[in-house]
Amino acid sequence: MGIGELDREAHVPEGRPSGTAASPRTLAEALRARGDDGLAALLRARPDLLGPVPNDLTQLATRAGTRASVVRALERLDRFSLQVAEALAVAPDPAPYAVLAGLFGGDRDAAGDEAAEIGAALPRAVALLREQALVWGEDDRLRLVRTARELLSPSPQHPSPTGLGPTVAEATAGMSPGRLQEIVAAAGLPSTHDPVSAVAALTALFTDRERMGGLLDTAPPEALAVLDRLVWGPPYGEVTAKPTPPVSWLRDRGLLLPVSPRTMVLPREVALHLRGGRAHRAPEPRAPELGVARAYRPEVVDGAAAGQAYAALATVEELLKSWDHGGPAVLRAGGLSVRDLKRTAAALDVPEPVAAFWLELAYGAGLLASDGEADERYAPTPAYDDWLDQPPAERWARLVTAWLAATRTPGLVGGQDAKGRTLSALGPDLDRAAAPEVRRRVLVLLATLPPGTAADPESLLARLRWERPTRGTSTAGRPGAAPAAASPGTTGAGAEPGAAGPWASETRPPAPATPPTAPRPAADLRERLARWVLGDAELLGITGRGALSTPARALLNLPLAEPAGPDAEGGGVEPEVAAERAAELLEPLLPEAVDHVLLQADLTAVAPGPLLRPLADALAVLADVESKGGATVYRFTPGSVRRALDSGRSASDLHAFLTAHARTPVPQPLAYLIDDVARKHGHLRIGAASAYVRCDDDALLGEILADRRSAALRLRRLAPTVLAAQADPASLLEGLRAMGYAPAAESAEGDVLVTRADAHRTPPRTAPAPVPDGPPVPDATLLTAAVRAIRAGDHAATAVRREPAVPVTTGGLPRTSAAETLATVQAAALTGSAVWIGYVNAEGAASQRVIAPVRVEGGFVTGYDHTADEVRTYPLHRITGVAELADEDA
Repeated sequence: MGIGELDREAHVPEGRPSGTAASPRTLAEALRARGDDGLAALLRARPDLLGPVPNDLTQLATRAGTRASVVRALERLDRFSLQVAEALAVAPDPAPYAVLAGLFGGDRDAAGDEAAEIGAALPRAVALLREQALVWGEDDRLRLVRTARELLSPSPQHPSPTGLGPTVAEATAGMSPGRLQEIVAAAGLPSTHDPVSAVAALTALFTDRERMGGLLDTAPPEALAVLDRLVWGPPYGEVTAKPTPPVSWLRDRGLLLPVSPRTMVLPREVALHLRGGRAHRAPEPRAPELGVARAYRPEVVDGAAAGQAYAALATVEELLKSWDHGGPAVLRAGGLSVRDLKRTAAALDVPEPVAAFWLELAYGAGLLASDGEADERYAPTPAYDDWLDQPPAERWARLVTAWLAATRTPGLVGGQDAKGRTLSALGPDLDRAAAPEVRRRVLVLLATLPPGTAADPESLLARLRWERPTRGTSTAGRPGAAPAAASPGTTGAGAEPGAAGPWASETRPPAPATPPTAPRPAADLRERLARWVLGDAELLGITGRGALSTPARALLNLPLAEPAGPDAEGGGVEPEVAAERAAELLEPLLPEAVDHVLLQADLTAVAPGPLLRPLADALAVLADVESKGGATVYRFTPGSVRRALDSGRSASDLHAFLTAHARTPVPQPLAYLIDDVARKHGHLRIGAASAYVRCDDDALLGEILADRRSAALRLRRLAPTVLAAQADPASLLEGLRAMGYAPAAESAEGDVLVTRADAHRTPPRTAPAPVPDGPPVPDATLLTAAVRAIRAGDHAATAVRREPAVPVTTGGLPRTSAAETLATVQAAALTGSAVWIGYVNAEGAASQRVIAPVRVEGGFVTGYDHTADEVRTYPLHRITGVAELADEDA
């Protein structure tokens, strides 16, 4: 049994014996022959067909053939399935399965690993194209959907990735009959009586292996060299007004046909003969294998990933804490300015692209937003406080879940949009619909390797290119390579530069109308997205040392102790359940929080691990972070101690706090520092006049006036103990502190103004919604309902009806008078038979339905609607007409 017979058995429609039924004549008939599972598979693979649910299978087939839907379906094919579609586009229509297989195997011997791989992959690819309604018909009459054929067929403006040109019939369209007869005679064929038979004779010659071989045996070697440069494409090239003898020889015999006075093309039949019948130079039936960069013990990977996950939490917390009192201003066009991004990167001690990543992560998780005030600024949201109260593992799961679903792409920050405007962090135009799919697919591919194994990045990118090749990218040669420009006299694909021959001086490169095929920007974007995913996953602790961690596998709902299958997608459970499971696995890997610090004599404190939140918050006010890592080092300075005193703590409170939380005695230098700053704190008082300085020590005020650094504050003495300033209180406070004093602000009543760290929050904000890549994949409930509605509508549309006495229809709906409508539905209610009605709803949408009336009263008919599969009531005045069904369908 041949491979075509095997495939024919594998794809026999349900309920139809193999080889006994005629091939469907339309796509709608092919869809009608499918079972419900087949329709559900089509709607799942192409969810855009469901918006809205088609009325019947004819409408579904029409929608499946629209250009936008076909383009979307083609772009989601893997490379080999796309190659099969491209081969069908250059094959006869319809094409038997054997012809399609021949376009991949050619005239070569069927032995070998490649032939076996093609033989195994081709039936699967045809089945996939059938499932997605891009191909229909039995194996003896495979048809590519007309729109797909138009998109994939070769043309001067859109060269085919196969590198093939037009057929002889297409290339000679419009050629004069006399010129056709000259070509026929030069090729050694008998003259014909009309152009159609002349074209048929040339086609028969070029597709006859023996006769074509004899013709090429008489060709000059230079002419064969020209064909060699054109055979794998592009098939177009320009020649001079007086072509060289080799080019003239080929032109005279129709082996090169004119497209314009200066452009020639290699006919498809000639190219296929020279290729040995193969449509593609390098078929790729098998997905590239993932290479292994390095393997680690899973425990090592999980430990490294957990450490990075904790660092990610600390980074996000540090970022948002620094914006507690209001972050940078929002640009007029939206987003963060370049200067503010630089400041944020410097504060976090990371490069600017990494800072943009953390900003977009917090924004995508709903922890950061603009406050919406007149002077609009960024600030944490109330959800940030709720996030802080969660355990660390749950906080991590929330960040990663938001990252997986987000369409915002931080890697684009700093680039330019279509209008040349710079893309800013947190600004518009950063959404890319393909981002969630690429993220999940990269992680799933990493999961196909054994636990603890890091993939080679280049092999991973090659796999992604195979799974989602972008249309317009050449499949000839290496994956993604664009074919070189070829003309009779220039170096073509597969030829060495400089080997053009002695006639090269009389030729020129191809015309602009036939440019080399180049990858679309979308192909480059997907590759950049994949590279960014690898770096982002490492920053978030999803991967450790390049390998997927165990908690990340749980988050993707993949096997934990063994490699996932090559087609694994995860998502079998709700995201909340997967996040909870991932948090449970991560929790024991994270370091435990400690409740103490180690004080040192150099005015520093060492936290030997992550601190409990109340301790960390209090220590952050009393000291400045000097270094972070496995242990955090805090440094006590006069400014940090003054900050604690400003928050309302007294010197005795600070001593008690340090004694309670330090495992070592409080060093004497630290105790002296606290007492010294506390003794000076509040000695000067600053209030609002415009601003004033009040102090009981008039000598101290005189010292301030004599200091040159106070000139910018424009101070003058109003009384022995009061100085007035033209600066505002905040500027005066900061200025005196910069001079080394420890002033305190006071209220209008003269009391010390306690400056507590009251955080600024935005109003409640929701996280930005991802921009979907088309409609979402429908769930099982929606698919079941949609298939049932389409089947019912198709039954209504195709039901055999009795001819009415006066067969008048409008728009496909029956038209009867009100009296006839009432009489017919009453009779159907008495006999229990079904009728076909035309119905116009309140919005004016017309439809046709099959109903079984059970009650007719009060201007309404109630009956079982076979189209909706439920009992419904219809106003009689909205029924355009009614017709009885034939006896066999009643």
